[in-house]
Amino acid sequence: MPSFDIVSEIDMQEVRNAVDQANREASTRFDFKGTGATIEISDKELTLSASTEDRLGALFELLKEKMVKRSVSLKTLDPGKVEVASHGSARQKVNLKAGISQEVGKKVNKMVKDMGVKNLSSSIQGDQVRVTGKQRDDLQTAIAFFKEADLDVPLQFTNFRD
Repeated sequence: MPSFDIVSEIDMQEVRNAVDQANREASTRFDFKGTGATIEISDKELTLSASTEDRLGALFELLKEKMVKRSVSLKTLDPGKVEVASHGSARQKVNLKAGISQEVGKKVNKMVKDMGVKNLSSSIQGDQVRVTGKQRDDLQTAIAFFKEADLDVPLQFTNFRD
């Protein structure tokens, strides 16, 4: 029976490259001189810091620009609130969202049922959703449908089997 998996993954190498490019540009741009604007990357979190809140906003925009150029979806970014630190400096944590949560998985299941395509079913398997059907055309219709759907997470389609 043909099937495919719907997953939400982040290419961490591309995220690292985007952060490096943003840091490099922030260190050379005139409007960031003397602001101490930096982006630090940890396992699933980015920490942006700058001397003022408006420079922090500009740094976040610069990061988003570099992410788009590296083909990383902006839906993976989950910005936290801006924290004002000592001497007026500002800091912001940005979480990286990966994987399909139970809530989003249930939405995907409901969307598959609501599509109205006969012989198409889906099941949540950990942090991915497997969609199975009797015909390959039904699965391709489902992929096209989910590419058009606007969910909170970026979706990739893997493991297509006939």
